[in-house]
Amino acid sequence: MKFGAEIKNHKLELYNFRLRIALSAAFVLFAFFLLGARLFYLQVMQHDHYQTLAENNRISIVPIVPNRGLILDRNGVALAHNYSAYTLEITPSKVGSLEETINGLAGIIEITPRDRKRFRKLLEESKNFETLPIRSRLTEVEVAKFAVNRYRFPGVEIKARLFRNYPHMELFSHVVGHIGRISDRDMAKLEEDELLANYRGTDHIGKQGLEQSYEKQLHGTTGFEQVETDAGGRAVRTLSRTPPISGNPLYLSIDSKLQALAIKAFGKYRGALVAIEPKTGEVLAFVSQPGFDPNLFVDGIDTANWEAYSNSPDKPLNNRALRGQYPPGSTFKPFMAMAALELNKRSPSYPISDPGYYTLPGSSHHYRDWKAGGHGSVDLHKSIVISCDTYYYGLAVDMGIDNITS
Repeated sequence: MKFGAEIKNHKLELYNFRLRIALSAAFVLFAFFLLGARLFYLQVMQHDHYQTLAENNRISIVPIVPNRGLILDRNGVALAHNYSAYTLEITPSKVGSLEETINGLAGIIEITPRDRKRFRKLLEESKNFETLPIRSRLTEVEVAKFAVNRYRFPGVEIKARLFRNYPHMELFSHVVGHIGRISDRDMAKLEEDELLANYRGTDHIGKQGLEQSYEKQLHGTTGFEQVETDAGGRAVRTLSRTPPISGNPLYLSIDSKLQALAIKAFGKYRGALVAIEPKTGEVLAFVSQPGFDPNLFVDGIDTANWEAYSNSPDKPLNNRALRGQYPPGSTFKPFMAMAALELNKRSPSYPISDPGYYTLPGSSHHYRDWKAGGHGSVDLHKSIVISCDTYYYGLAVDMGIDNITS
């Protein structure tokens, strides 16, 4: 009897059972309290924060690139304009194997070795999350072919973009310049100038010539669209739109017909020419011969063309009209000639003998002419035609410093 009594203690078992029930109930109530508190915190206290996050997931801000301003000559002839075309673009961060993706695309759309080289170059210069063009200026047939097979290529899409075109090619290459893809250096400069926000969605910027000098006026103001997207990131509808403001057109004083005549006159010779209207100071023609095709630089010039330009003995990339170093003295000679006639220091037919140098009276130092051996007998007209240095050395001495300065 004593043994059985020790085994069955109903009061103790009932007490332990009730204690476990109470502890379990307390734990459950505490857990529900924590869940309720957390729910209250998320739903009430953090409502604004998570509502903003949800809206950001649902709504995307898409930049709208403005039309770049046209560049026109004095008669309204377009020297640089835009046209719209489709491009096939890849986002490297969304693609597993770039090589396999490009090879797969090549089975649908023609992708040349030049396209591959340009893409690799852009890949080295760009961020991994940026979209990069593998093919530009797609035909409608090519667009349709990719649209049917789009599901096979995540991270690849077709975009409609504006392209810059220079219809006169070499004719205005050193005047107009060209645009090119935005580099890290360009990004740093835009950030420094607090213009980075205005270049969202923009891939190109002025690199040379007027395209670079008037970049702010030509670029315009970027617009934005609020687009509602689904779970797959596809656009469902446009909620609001701030239209872009196109860049301002740039009207030049240059006459394209006069420019063409000047370049034709050069023929195969190298040189520079700047024609200025004396009354107004307007530049009517600006020539650096030879020039280059600026269209090759818009999406990144290929290696073959770059080497051809860089290694050419004619130096077509060198802007001779701005960067060439030429003796400025000859521009002074016609004024000296007019002063000599007015002061009766020379007559049109008065000749001198040019041995190729001039020696000041009482001096043994020779001031050399540009032509070794001299020009022989030189009168006033010939001195201007051949730009004879010796003639004007002697004329300067005969006139004196006071007459020259006055």
